[in-house]
Amino acid sequence: MITEDLASIITEIRHDELPMEVILQAKSCFLDFLAVAMRGSNSPSGEIVKEIFNIDKGAKIVGLGSLSVMDAAFCNGVFAHSLDLDDGHRYAQLHPGCAVIPSALAVADFQKKTGKELIEAIVAGYQVSILMGKLSNPMHRNNGFHSTGTCGTMGSAAAACKIMKLNEEKIINALGLAGTQAAGLLESDHAGSMGKHLHAGKAAHAGVLAAVLSEKEFTGAKSIIDGKQGFYNAMVSDTNISTIENRWEEIDRYNYHILDVYFKRYPLCRHLHSSIDAALIIKAEMETEGLKSDNIRSINIRTYKIAAEHDNYHPETVEDVRQSLPFAVSISLIEGAPNTENMGLTDLTRSLASKTFIETDAKLDGSYPYMRPSEVSVETENGVYNSRVDLPCGEPENPLNMKDLNQKFQELNPNVEMELMNTIEQIESIYISDFMDMLNLNIK
Repeated sequence: MITEDLASIITEIRHDELPMEVILQAKSCFLDFLAVAMRGSNSPSGEIVKEIFNIDKGAKIVGLGSLSVMDAAFCNGVFAHSLDLDDGHRYAQLHPGCAVIPSALAVADFQKKTGKELIEAIVAGYQVSILMGKLSNPMHRNNGFHSTGTCGTMGSAAAACKIMKLNEEKIINALGLAGTQAAGLLESDHAGSMGKHLHAGKAAHAGVLAAVLSEKEFTGAKSIIDGKQGFYNAMVSDTNISTIENRWEEIDRYNYHILDVYFKRYPLCRHLHSSIDAALIIKAEMETEGLKSDNIRSINIRTYKIAAEHDNYHPETVEDVRQSLPFAVSISLIEGAPNTENMGLTDLTRSLASKTFIETDAKLDGSYPYMRPSEVSVETENGVYNSRVDLPCGEPENPLNMKDLNQKFQELNPNVEMELMNTIEQIESIYISDFMDMLNLNIK
């Protein structure tokens, strides 16, 4: 059973045996999560979540007070995914951090665990969620499921189990309970709704619930992934069990997949980022020749199929804009790099978006997901400007470093002292409850 293999992977992860690069990457993921979740706590969906929950006891949430452990995980999951600025994995096709870290953080805080134990849990959670994503996709996504909500639930449970030091039998039960709660439909994403943020919150909440129930001897299906009516057959395809077993054997389960996550520069769907990077290159070239967005006659984008499908020309909300390729490129050519402050709908962005033409290129599509290629061509009064980007900034092959992530943190949370965030470098020796106290006291 795949749950047994995953349980073994979870139990075998030990901080003292982790390569240094894995530990540093886990700290980078934690820093990036905090940067986005703290700012996301004040987003429209974050404000709604804060309003409906009673702040009374238990685990703390970033920038606020305390909630029950499961509710804290839920809130932090929503916060972390509400800006579309959190980390992701292009082969697994999900955002692991917004589901895994809220779960690990809430349990570590409530049970007064150390940063060393938090790092173990983050690595375990990322490993399980990414393995599930790689096992399930692209078929799972093509069937309409949002892997952050589904596979992320399994990663969340893995993280909570690791923090709670559950044995393999209880981990298997927890994974069974997580799998039966796994949910999230892409329609929520592409309709530009806050339901996308809910997926992350529910994944974090469900993972903690699964672990807590399992600790109390609540049982879950060992066959939840590969059973006849399990996750794979119900949500991925109707293929027989030998096929899933073959796929599972083909996946490299022994590398640390946390090393393959990307970090975002722009608060939009990742499928838009290559086009944004290409547009920014063109904008810089145009500016050297004294040209502005007013001089643009038309924009042509050739890209892979999934990216081209983000073709909303009439967005109504910021969530819509985050899924709109024509508006992402228009904002980039007018304002420069998209950020949390310049995503508004204006007459200028609407006008430029209306001049944008999107085409699926079969050759570019054939290179996905190994690459996320986009070719952008901008016709102006003075000629045509072209740029191609195969992998956007932030991918492992084109990474953001710790300095970049610190800058991202400061830009999103200018009132938080970076000295506090520097404690992440030595977080192994810090109790997470103390860290959260310091963090929330530091937020002005």
